[in-house]
Amino acid sequence: MSNVLVAYFSASGVTAKVAERLAKEIGAELFEIQPEVSYTDADLDWRNNKSRSSVEMNDRNCRPAIQSQVEDFNQYQVVFIGFPVWWYREPSIIDTFMETYDFSGKTVVPFATSGGSLIGDSGKNMQALAPNAKVVQGKRFAVNTSGQELADWAAEWL
Repeated sequence: MSNVLVAYFSASGVTAKVAERLAKEIGAELFEIQPEVSYTDADLDWRNNKSRSSVEMNDRNCRPAIQSQVEDFNQYQVVFIGFPVWWYREPSIIDTFMETYDFSGKTVVPFATSGGSLIGDSGKNMQALAPNAKVVQGKRFAVNTSGQELADWAAEWL
């Protein structure tokens, strides 16, 4: 078993591709953070301020329920957490994930996908949710980022 986990949330499949490539390249376990209630296209319409994603992101206390749990989370020392950038930060479901587990003593490495938005304050936000972890700045990647580029980037924490 690996002591490295790649956990990710992917609304459209883009983040999943990057997460899968990263996990394969570094020999990590892979876990998909799935919402208890899947997002529809209407839910993801960021132009509609009444869409589910807009409502969630406008409420910093919102914690969408997650469908399943990581088994034996304590075995992991390094946790890469991937997500699409929503409203210039991590989606609220990532906040749920951060509050679900004890990250004490672990290194948390955020990574994101986006058509153009930067990762923003996601690392700082995640650090506040896991104060006893070491949460690094993280990085945004394009969907076509090579496995080698991902492995080279991840090597710093492995």
